[in-house]
Amino acid sequence: MTKKLIIFIKNIFFMSNEYTFFMINNTSVNKKEITLWQVGGLTFTAVFGTLLHFAYEWTGFKFFAPISGINESTWEHMKLLFFPTFIFALFQSFFFKDYSSFWQVKFKGSVLGLILIPIIFYTYNGVFGKSPDWVNISIFFISAIFEFYYEWKIFKTTNKQINYSIIYLLLLFTVALLFILFTYFPPKIPLFQDPINGSYGLL
Repeated sequence: MTKKLIIFIKNIFFMSNEYTFFMINNTSVNKKEITLWQVGGLTFTAVFGTLLHFAYEWTGFKFFAPISGINESTWEHMKLLFFPTFIFALFQSFFFKDYSSFWQVKFKGSVLGLILIPIIFYTYNGVFGKSPDWVNISIFFISAIFEFYYEWKIFKTTNKQINYSIIYLLLLFTVALLFILFTYFPPKIPLFQDPINGSYGLL
């Protein structure tokens, strides 16, 4: 029982495991189309993420608060990356039906992008001090580029599939719910604190 649990957990985070099998090369998209999809996703994320940064401030509509930036905290900037990539992935999934590892790739790509934002941000601030706005914007774009490049590499090179697609999709929905929840009830730690006015969350 313990061994099966360990194998199951490994399946969630790694491509190579006892329950995978070789992918049949009859996918619905070829390698050139994979590149176009990833470039399209990166472009969508860059544009939509930038708009979300200002959506709540410009409109004042609380409807936008759960998915858009409500302050300048690192967490809110992570939100700007997650929701555009997730929305695009939901659309993209209809064209990648033959990739049973699709949601695993997207989950791992999202985790990479989300982790890079605080790593780069706090590293820069630790070395150079407070980061100007152009640096914060650059961090968002750099993280998005790495995320979609990472996914592109896996889509083009992996030869294995995994049977737990629904689990990765549920994990992404869980992340989305956490972003929404912490918009209103953020933990009182620096990751969630607005560096300009010291506030936390929307309330």
